[in-house]
Amino acid sequence: MNPFSSGTRLRDMIRAIRACKTAAEERAVVRKECAAIRSSINENDHDYRHRNIAKLMFIHMLGYPTHFGQMECLKLIASAEFPEKRIGYLGLMLLLDERQEVLMLVTNSLKQDLNHANQYIVGLALCALGNICSAEMARDLAPEVERLLQFRDPNTRKKAALCAIRIIKKVPDLAENFINPAAALLKEKHHGVLITGVQLCTDLCKVSAEALEYCRKKCTGGLVRTLKDVANSPYAPEYDIAGITDPFLHIRLLRLLHVLGQGDADVSDLMNDILAQVATKTETNKNAGNAILYECVETIMSIEDNGGLRVLAINILGRFLSNRDNNIRYVALNMLMKAITVDTQAVQRHRATIVECVKDSDASIRKRALELVYLLVNESNVKPLTKELIEYLERSDQEFKGDLTAKICSIIAKFSPEKIWYIDQMLKVLSEAGNFVKDEVWHALIVVISNASDLHGYTVRALYRAFQTSAEQQETLVRVAVWCIGEYGDLLVKNVGVLDIEDPITVTESDAVDVVEVAIKHHTSDLTTKAMSLIALLKLSSRFPSSSERIQDIIIQNRGSLVLELQQRSIEFNSVIEKHHNIRSALVERMPVLDEATFIGRRAGSTPATVSTSNGPSLNLPNGVTKPPAAPLVDLLDLSSDDAPAPSSSGADFLQDLLGVDLSPASKQPGISGTNQAPRTGTDVLLDLLSIETPPASPITDILSSSQVYKSPHASLEGLSSPSALSTRAATPAGAAPMMDLLDGFVPNSPISEDNGPVYPSIVAFESSSLRIMFNFSKARGNPQTTSIQATFTNLSPNVYTDFIFQAAVPKFLQLHLDPASSNTLPAGGNGSITQNLRVINSQHGKKSLVMRMRIAYKSNDEDILEEGQVSNFPRGL
Repeated sequence: MNPFSSGTRLRDMIRAIRACKTAAEERAVVRKECAAIRSSINENDHDYRHRNIAKLMFIHMLGYPTHFGQMECLKLIASAEFPEKRIGYLGLMLLLDERQEVLMLVTNSLKQDLNHANQYIVGLALCALGNICSAEMARDLAPEVERLLQFRDPNTRKKAALCAIRIIKKVPDLAENFINPAAALLKEKHHGVLITGVQLCTDLCKVSAEALEYCRKKCTGGLVRTLKDVANSPYAPEYDIAGITDPFLHIRLLRLLHVLGQGDADVSDLMNDILAQVATKTETNKNAGNAILYECVETIMSIEDNGGLRVLAINILGRFLSNRDNNIRYVALNMLMKAITVDTQAVQRHRATIVECVKDSDASIRKRALELVYLLVNESNVKPLTKELIEYLERSDQEFKGDLTAKICSIIAKFSPEKIWYIDQMLKVLSEAGNFVKDEVWHALIVVISNASDLHGYTVRALYRAFQTSAEQQETLVRVAVWCIGEYGDLLVKNVGVLDIEDPITVTESDAVDVVEVAIKHHTSDLTTKAMSLIALLKLSSRFPSSSERIQDIIIQNRGSLVLELQQRSIEFNSVIEKHHNIRSALVERMPVLDEATFIGRRAGSTPATVSTSNGPSLNLPNGVTKPPAAPLVDLLDLSSDDAPAPSSSGADFLQDLLGVDLSPASKQPGISGTNQAPRTGTDVLLDLLSIETPPASPITDILSSSQVYKSPHASLEGLSSPSALSTRAATPAGAAPMMDLLDGFVPNSPISEDNGPVYPSIVAFESSSLRIMFNFSKARGNPQTTSIQATFTNLSPNVYTDFIFQAAVPKFLQLHLDPASSNTLPAGGNGSITQNLRVINSQHGKKSLVMRMRIAYKSNDEDILEEGQVSNFPRGL
């Protein structure tokens, strides 16, 4: 016989396929067998049709296409013989699914077989319908399935119930037809029929409110009695699993009670006793018992309030946490995370066990337990919990330290009762896992230190000790230590503000400089750390005059650095130390107190760049900070997107500006685009190192100009990051005198060209019912990348606008510079206007067009108004 003829037996084909040594050989065998089956189909071979379908099912399980045999299945189903029907229905369930159009042809055969006198053929049809039923088939055959729910044979009733579950999932509208038959199944003594009836009622209650109400009124008492009988039944060998009678039925009954009791106090009362009985009497030494207890806890936590039962359920979960099986402990942690929203106090009793799970060897249990501990923390237990977590941080695995550090830092920031405790705990974290601490965390620590004026001496001494005792260099610890020594080095040397809890310590000026020198020379220090160290050295040169020469030598060593940023800073700072003694102390004076409330809001993504200083009731914040009422948001863009335009500001991170670290690929002009801003206080975060845009204080001699300019007594170090930035900032109000940068090079003022170049039409950039903005454009000849824009603001309403602020943002390929507006008061009714000049530099001129987002804030009748818009109709060629 031909080994690949249609008469080949299934076992011979399987043997031939398994004998193949390569995938290519297997494909060849399957291809030849499929060709033989196709030939047999074309010849309409009745004798081997069932054998061909059996072979196709095996080929289908190997992953090869078998669609050409689908019609053969239908022919077998239409056969009168049971063996052929059996193969036909099996092929139908394997080779087809509900998406196949050919299923429309099988509906009539299914209907005939559902009404067949032979219960085994009826069973075949029910199995097939339960597996591949589509919505159309469900509507056509639902009456037959409903009738079979009352069939005399229990196996048929069981299959009909499973088929009904499929039907109501496909067509929920048919649920009402099955309510009464399903309720009748709950009285069955046969466990197989009963368990399918319970599942059918559960699904009916989920899709039909009518079925839910019916089951609550008519079935709850019977279900409670059934569960009681099953729980108290004697040993039954046909249902016994690990000493428990039919745990599968237990679980299905509990799930149905879960659905019925949720949101109904009366029904919940009926099931309280049996739930307590199941929870207390079920054995926990076998997995079957633990599964029943888990479902019992799920049901207790979902039904209406019963404090005693819930405490019992949470105690069961506490016992689960002590189980040696990792799966049981993980399930318990998941359930406790849900339970904590219902009964926090009951979960708190198991806090010690939960903390032990954080130290588990299984990574998934550690992470879930850590999330649960985070939810358990409150003001009363934050200190002991934080202490335990930090102690574990010392010996935790490297791959887990990142998650653990992030949670500890979040707990400390959220629940710290006082600033000294916050600082102490953060220093412990920095000492143990500083390399895992995110930038915003140590930025926040610096802000808190800045606000804690009475703890400056304590903090700098604590950081000095931590730096000296740290086994390996933790980058963030070094950064915070260097920043504090630069700011408060004199307090460290003079032992100012010593607290009773401190051990005495003696630090000389040389010791303080040693710390910064080690930081800048350490092989693991990155650019940010080295740049901060240079700034700290510049500040110490003023605070420690006797060490000024040594500090200058350390700074000079970086003049030949291959990193341009460090080279530039070294040269500029050396020039400050050598040639500008008269203003050095003013330049490097101590930082002002930073606005902690603004920083907290900024981290949350909603802090305005312009901080309102208006009077009003303050909001209590952690660590004793008060926050002024929120001003209109300045963040015009979603900066979380890489494609989002970047506002014209002094850097992506205000604290890097504060520290004088410019890590951007190109120098940026300091300051934000919005220039007409409300009066600022000395604590404005965006002023960072007291930028010279601060309201004028006393006239001092400018480093860069031979004339006097008005600056804050605390001149900005940020301005030292680039000669171009210095030249821009140093212009006097008159803008007339020539300027000299820190390298003693004169930079003449650029003459303003009288030739405006090409002419562009004016546009209406923004118009609403109350405001119109016109843009007029001009370009200097020979500089096509730069566009000058004059914005004219006209008030269209009858009310005068005060505190008028215009702000703008552009994509990253554009640079935007705003001059001050002509006024901050806009007359009513078009009787006057405000003008403001903008300058846009397009780095991709000719490739990308200008685009701009705007935000306008003003007051009308003492009411804050905020308007936004986008300008995308710029003339071509800009």
